[in-house]
Amino acid sequence: MADVMPLTLRRMSSSLRSRMRDRSPGLGAGLAGGALAAGLGLGACAALVMLLWVSSPYPDSGPGGALHVAAALWLLAHGVELVRADTLSGVPQPVGLTPLLLLALPVWLVYRAARDATDASDEPDGPPPVPARTAWTGVVLGYLGVGAAAALYASGGEPCPEWPWVTVCLPLLSGGAAAVGVWVGCGRPHRPLSPRLSPRWMRGPLSGADARRRLGTAARAAGAATAVLTGGGALLLGTSLVWHGDTARLAFTELTEGWTGRFTVLLLAITLIPNAAVWSASYALGPGFALGSGHMVHPLASDPAPLLPPFPLLAAVPDAGPGSPLNWAVVLVPVAAGVTAGWFVGSAAVTPARPWLHWSAGRTLGVLALAALTCTVALTLLAELSGGPLGGSALSRFGPLGRLTGPAAGLWVLLLGTPVTLTARAWRLHTLRRTGVLPPRRSRPARKRRGSPAWLTGARESRTAEPNPRVPEPTPEPEEELYDFLRTDTEEAADALAVPRTSGESSRPRTPGTADAVAHQPPAEPEAPAPKVPSRDPEAPGALAPARTPEADPDPAGSDSSV
Repeated sequence: MADVMPLTLRRMSSSLRSRMRDRSPGLGAGLAGGALAAGLGLGACAALVMLLWVSSPYPDSGPGGALHVAAALWLLAHGVELVRADTLSGVPQPVGLTPLLLLALPVWLVYRAARDATDASDEPDGPPPVPARTAWTGVVLGYLGVGAAAALYASGGEPCPEWPWVTVCLPLLSGGAAAVGVWVGCGRPHRPLSPRLSPRWMRGPLSGADARRRLGTAARAAGAATAVLTGGGALLLGTSLVWHGDTARLAFTELTEGWTGRFTVLLLAITLIPNAAVWSASYALGPGFALGSGHMVHPLASDPAPLLPPFPLLAAVPDAGPGSPLNWAVVLVPVAAGVTAGWFVGSAAVTPARPWLHWSAGRTLGVLALAALTCTVALTLLAELSGGPLGGSALSRFGPLGRLTGPAAGLWVLLLGTPVTLTARAWRLHTLRRTGVLPPRRSRPARKRRGSPAWLTGARESRTAEPNPRVPEPTPEPEEELYDFLRTDTEEAADALAVPRTSGESSRPRTPGTADAVAHQPPAEPEAPAPKVPSRDPEAPGALAPARTPEADPDPAGSDSSV
């Protein structure tokens, strides 16, 4: 028994080691990845805040206060609204303007953690990849665990987060970014699109063999239009800052003193540049943005709130008053966005590799409409994220209104992109037909509708035109013998079926009615023999005679006897 136990233990230990080596890592890798992503984001914010606190000549609080500010700043990067209780009026003031540049940091970290959690090991003996659901659950739970701890820590300092915003923003951001990372890590799998699960107005773009290509084209066109809008907004921002350079330069000296304070203001302005680019894009689209409650700035008029803080980016705001032609020139930005989206869709409608599978004009416009809808959603989200409150009363609203900016962007893309899309598609088809890749287009005769006026159909008749000459009716050709070319089997059968004709008989074939009438007539007297006609002599050998049926000749023997 003692000899058996070591062997059994050795077998069990080797089996346990193999199972431990081959088992799936489960939630462990996902939890570690999510916690690491949250820790890296918190560490980056803490390092920046601590650097500024150390270099500041007049720190207001100790390192604990700086760490509270770092945790609150990290939560603000997720869209969580903060509250400042230490104000001059004693009334708590909200701070909900999220810097979009800081928002990109947690999104990228969660995406990388989820993607790496599903990657398979390069080693042949390595563990298998984590399943998609397990990886997503682990990353989200790990990230939310660290986020909840950071929110609890920041609640004891100044500013403090609003817990309703914490419970909404953190799960949404981590869940969405982790879902994209898991999808990319699994190789971007896709399933066949089911038109039944989509709205009725979306079944057109989602139906057909190339539905995925149409969706990809719409997404690329919407992304290009969004990039043109935000890039054009950044260009407008830079141009306006250069135009108001003196005001922007004075803002640095009025806000703070010393290089540390000015460097802090510069970092804050850099993190808010994407927000200002979205504001400028909304200004170019037409709805504009709000600078205080009830104070809108758009190309037709500018009405900023009085006594705004002297911030460098606010120096780019147009002067108060009605708009000028220089302000109206910003319309070139949405025009460029619409032309870009139309060119993307029109170019994808006809592919040189498979030109015979080109889209119809209606389907092409459907793809453009889907791109406009996607652009509407993107600009709505960007506008809502780029704005927010900076205080109460007059500072309760800063930034563009998403409910106006998004639909305006979609409308510009749809209206400006329609002629560009149809023109690009028609030009590509014309080029392929001219080079011989596609057959030439067949011309169809125009059909005149009943009851349509002449000016609508284009058919005008001249009053002095002569009437159309009547074409003479063709004369009917003489009917030939029905059985002229009917051959008989033998000459004897032809002689037996042949019936002599009289001069009064017609050469037309007999019908049953005429056959009965002839059968009841008395036999005619034989006449003198007529001159022989080879083609019509029934007695000539080899001549063709009409075949007689029993119905047409009920008594052939009686006819022979009468003759």
